[in-house]
This record gives sequence, C-alpha cells and structure tokens, in this order.
Amino acid sequence: MAWRIRSLLRAPGCARLAAVLLALLGPLPGPRAGAEPACEHSAADAAALTRLASVMAHGRFIAYEPTALKVLDGRVQNADPASIRADLVALRPRFDGLITYDAVHGAEAIPEIAAALKFRALIVGVWNPAATAEVDAALGAAHRYPQLVVGLSLGNESIFAHRTGFAPLAAAIAAVRARAPQLPLSTTEPFHLYEEPAARVLLGSVDFLLANVHPVHQPWFRSASDATAAQFVVNVTADLAQRFCGPILVKETGAPTAPASGGFSAARQASFYAQLRRRFPSSATRAFAYFSAFDAPWRAYDANPVAGAVTGPEEAFWGLYDSERRPKAAALALPPLQGRPSAAH
Repeated sequence: MAWRIRSLLRAPGCARLAAVLLALLGPLPGPRAGAEPACEHSAADAAALTRLASVMAHGRFIAYEPTALKVLDGRVQNADPASIRADLVALRPRFDGLITYDAVHGAEAIPEIAAALKFRALIVGVWNPAATAEVDAALGAAHRYPQLVVGLSLGNESIFAHRTGFAPLAAAIAAVRARAPQLPLSTTEPFHLYEEPAARVLLGSVDFLLANVHPVHQPWFRSASDATAAQFVVNVTADLAQRFCGPILVKETGAPTAPASGGFSAARQASFYAQLRRRFPSSATRAFAYFSAFDAPWRAYDANPVAGAVTGPEEAFWGLYDSERRPKAAALALPPLQGRPSAAH
C-alpha cells in the first residue's frame, strides 16, 4: 500500500500533497515490505572511509567546479592552477571537504593545491567513467594523495541524462575497482533513480552513496516554507537509507540566489541551509554537502547544454560565493573552521 501511495504522490498535481505528507509523516516504507538494503560492498580501504566519515560528521563538504572552467557550445575552457588556488583559498576557512565533477580540463591541479591548503577530504569526480584519460587522472590523484582523496564519484547524473544505464555504469565501476580495489567508489544520480528496481545492481557496486536532492525542482518549492523544503531532503535521505547500507552524502541540494522573478534570493538560500542544519544533523553515515561553491554565469548562456541538464537563468546562481569569490549570506552564516577542527555543519 505504501508503494501505491508513493506512486500516486508522483502523479501530476499531487506534488504539494507529497511534500506535506513527507514533511509530516516522515519517509514512506520502500516498495517491498521487508526488503533488505543493498549491503554487498567491496573491501574498500577502511582508512579512507574513516576520513570520509569524519568530514561528514565533523566538517563541511562543498561541491566545487573551478570558476575559470567554462563550457560554451560544447567547448571547454580549461581552468588554470592560479585561479583554482584562488578559489580554494576563498573556500578553505569554511570548508574542509571538496567534491569535484571532472578530473581533467585543469582539475588535475586541484589535489595538489587542496593538499597544500590542508583540506581534509577530496572526492574526485569523473564526468565520463568511459574516458580512459579521465579515469587515469583520477586514479593518479588518489595514488599521489592517499591521505586526501577519500573516493571517486564515477559519473554525475549519467543515467538521468541517458548517457548510460544502471548495468553499464555498474560495470564501469567494477572496471575501476579492478584497478584500485581499495579505493572507495561511488556515483551520483538524482535520488528518485535510486528507487528504481534496476538500481539495485548499482547500489550494490558502490561503497558510499552520493545523491542529488533538489527541493527547488519540485513544483511546490516556490510557495513552500524553507522548513518544508529542508524536511523534504531529510526524508528523502531516510528513504535512501532503507535501500543502501553505507554512508550517504547528499551531494547537491540548496537554492539559487537569483533571479528574483523565480522566487530566489540570497536570503532564501541562507534560510534554507539554516533550516537544513537544524533538521539534518551531520553524522558519519548521513550528511549533506553545500551546493555549489561559486556562481557560474556561463551556465545561463550555454547554447548547447549537456544532454539532460536543467537549463534556465537560475543555473548561474547556485553558488554560496559569487563568481568573484565573494561570500553570500549562506556562506557568511557559517562559522570558520580554522582553529575548530571538530566544528560541525
């Protein structure tokens, strides 16, 4: 019955009812009563998973793309090391964990700079797990900086964008695992895809779970309270925990700060995160990352976005810092971590 209710709540016109029920009643049971979560994971390096868990529980992760990286009409403008260093210098007072999206196009410089600035954890993103050069770059970073790199994220919304499927992505993860059997591996998809029956093969292939949970993409978001939006993230994460046995890190959530015509503002972004911190206490098994580090003005003008990508003027304004690296209200609300190694979200 719960699964039938969940399906009905996804029907057109029922999104607000879904939000209200999720907020008031908590997560609904999974599709099969008594179904066991996917717990068959590899013997990944325990030390790396411990460092990941420590930053989840006591630090702050942020999703990071270099400010100098731009993709226009499908052409990539690489990031340069000096710009990356300036980015990470701006972030380091308030964040000690990074999650990236790409291991090439200038991102090769990120691990060295992050290590020098004493970031505690780096999850290296691999945009295309089928690209040998990018996988090689990510594995090279993990080999050179074993005390920093706590895992790889192999693909970002690859299934959602129809670039691959559950089984092929699981096979790509297995191929990387054969090369680095102790390195913790994951991938990133919107949360609803992990609920598909076909996702079980993927859930069984990763050591920790990265999920994108965006209340802003729900039709009820504009008129809902920030407390409801935050509770949505909490309840979705609880639901994922019924399906996956391992650490769960919400990689993307939050709210853009513009345009005002869409109901977005710096004040609402800060309020959402304040509510989320109140309702989603960090732990070694469940936490959220801030999304994202910097505004990316080019995203509003890209005439050839990646297949499956959400487009619109708000895509330029997800940063907790603007494109000039100036902190917004959401960042200013966070106490600096320097001198406070055990500071939580």
